[in-house]
Amino acid sequence: MKRLFLRILQGGIVSINHSMDFLLYWVVKLIVLLLQALPLRWVARLGRLGGSLGYIFNRRHRRVAIHNLTTVLGHEKSEPEIVDLARENFRRLGENYCAAIKTASMSEEDLRPHLKMVGYEKFQGMDHSRKSWVAAVGHFGNFELYARIKWPGSNFQVATTYRSLKHKRLNQLLQDLRVKSKAMYFERRNEIKKLIETIKTRNMAIGFLSDQHAGQSSIRIPFLGHECATTVAAAVFALRYELPLITAICYRTGLAQWEIEFNDWIPTKESGKARSVEAIMTDVNEALGKAVMRDSANWFWVHNRWRFISKNGDQRKTPGTVPISGRE
Repeated sequence: MKRLFLRILQGGIVSINHSMDFLLYWVVKLIVLLLQALPLRWVARLGRLGGSLGYIFNRRHRRVAIHNLTTVLGHEKSEPEIVDLARENFRRLGENYCAAIKTASMSEEDLRPHLKMVGYEKFQGMDHSRKSWVAAVGHFGNFELYARIKWPGSNFQVATTYRSLKHKRLNQLLQDLRVKSKAMYFERRNEIKKLIETIKTRNMAIGFLSDQHAGQSSIRIPFLGHECATTVAAAVFALRYELPLITAICYRTGLAQWEIEFNDWIPTKESGKARSVEAIMTDVNEALGKAVMRDSANWFWVHNRWRFISKNGDQRKTPGTVPISGRE
């Protein structure tokens, strides 16, 4: 009797979970359809309003953002200035997330007035018919726009890695949103071999998000003056496949206006010999850090960037922070 009761209870819980997942999917789906039906500037304004509400009600991430900003900028900004910057950062995040949903549905022609590319001259002299390259990018501005990078007359296939969501329906919805970009997406936990095989057969522009906590498979080097766990993916791929490495930043230049800027190439060799991964990623962190300082509200401050993983696998948080679970 007891076993029967437990089975009925478990079945009821599973049924409730499935119903909640189904409801969540359709709520998100309706939000996506609504945002994609509105003009981009309206969507951006709604996003900023949502970000303001998020700052008020999302205490955990608000605390993380203020702590991070204080750690990095506390020596030059007052407490009220830090709070104002955190509030604007939440507005930017809301704007960029909502705008990313809208821009995902826009054609290249419709998107062109809202997106500018700066630094094309960095690619002059590159043999586009033979050479792939790697871009170390970060969570700046509407970072989904990295997938919309185009080079007239070139045959680069834009590609990047991602971490899938636990909710299968929502993950598929996210992937469906990305279809229009024509970029290739590789799940970082189980599709790296597929990415490697693709590199061998196609000319690719491969973007790696390089500005967030990287767990145990990382190196500890400074970012914005403080040691952190840094991913090595961009440097490893550039060295292993002898590809040039560059950093690219998506800046917000106005409401629903963005600019992707390419920085100088990061050298992967010195005196004919390969540089160390640590030296390469130190240069990457320096370039990303300069972008943060150029427009501090434009970066993803709500992520606990400066936490570590101890040798036994436990998370060690920076004093005063609140650990953030979920997508890295």
